[in-house]
Amino acid sequence: MKPIEILIIEDDKRIAEIHRRFIDKIEGFKVVGSAHNGVEAKDWVEALQPDLVLLDVYLPDALGTDIMRFIHDYSPDTDIIFITAAAEVDIVKKAYRRGVADYILKPLTFDRFQESLLSYKAKREALEAVGIMKEDSIQLLWNKRTMTSTIIIENLPPKGIDPITKEKVVTHLRQVDGGITAETLGVEIGVSRSTARRYLEYLVSEKRAYTELLYGTVGRPERRYFIKQP
Repeated sequence: MKPIEILIIEDDKRIAEIHRRFIDKIEGFKVVGSAHNGVEAKDWVEALQPDLVLLDVYLPDALGTDIMRFIHDYSPDTDIIFITAAAEVDIVKKAYRRGVADYILKPLTFDRFQESLLSYKAKREALEAVGIMKEDSIQLLWNKRTMTSTIIIENLPPKGIDPITKEKVVTHLRQVDGGITAETLGVEIGVSRSTARRYLEYLVSEKRAYTELLYGTVGRPERRYFIKQP
């Protein structure tokens, strides 16, 4: 059987390399490319038309949910698995309603990664059969399980959002003119770019901040974050 071709869309090249190494350990899959921002992602999706995309949410110039819409429009046979730190209800809702095959929260483990890919492979093989599908094959596609508990959404910050750090970000945003990029914020408050972006996007989801795409000195668009005035 032809290997399932995977495109990795992940802004952190080290994490993308970890994904690649994980995939190399699982039979039946093949990495065909890696993209590290939204522009690259769209180019690769159009050019490669991969079977499966492993998609991060926080990219330097776009959100994974935007890339998800692009994939549905320009490569509709491509399936998507989200691998992200994003746990905001709005993002999860968009992924669910768009039929994303799985949603893996970072930090991920190899076991969770392998489980997701093998489950996807089994479902894909079931869909490639011809004729009438058996009930157990149909059940497999929707992961029919008995729900023993009610899903509870607490009004608490999601995993990975510390209230003290969040207020530190808010205070810093109020002190800068002209907005700030995630990369600059990370340098100025002493955290990684991906951590800074996670807090900034969380503030956007809370409607305490907003973003604009502005062109920087090298002609490439920058995603800048602005705090909303109370």
